[in-house]
Amino acid sequence: MAKKSAKPETTTEVKLLSGGNPQIAKADGDQPVQAYIAAMPEWKHDVGRWIDQLVVASIPSVRKAVRWNTPFYGVEGHGWFLCFHCFNKYVKVSFLNGDQLEPAPPVKSKQETVRSLHVGENDERDDQQLIKWIRQAAALPGDNVF
Repeated sequence: MAKKSAKPETTTEVKLLSGGNPQIAKADGDQPVQAYIAAMPEWKHDVGRWIDQLVVASIPSVRKAVRWNTPFYGVEGHGWFLCFHCFNKYVKVSFLNGDQLEPAPPVKSKQETVRSLHVGENDERDDQQLIKWIRQAAALPGDNVF
């Protein structure tokens, strides 16, 4: 059976929390986000890489950080606009101002402004829709302006 993709080598073992979510210390920059993605188990690793690549291609000046064992993406002066998190059967991609996006991402949150997309192992991935949401979200005021 062929591998779907090669995962980057890691020098230290990362603890996986419930749902296979990697435990990565709070830190700013690309390195902790890449460590998180590298530690994502099985097919979730490919989903993390896909999200990261589309965000970077769409918003070249994006800021990255890991907070609460979750990668966050933001724009200087606007704050965080997107994060993602591993669950057992999907990766949850959350837009912190998703209620303002057109069309709004399909999954509502307990927080009024947050809308999400669940990406499962065999789900079809719509690059163009995700890019549209990324660009819209990055242009709006985000959460926790840094």
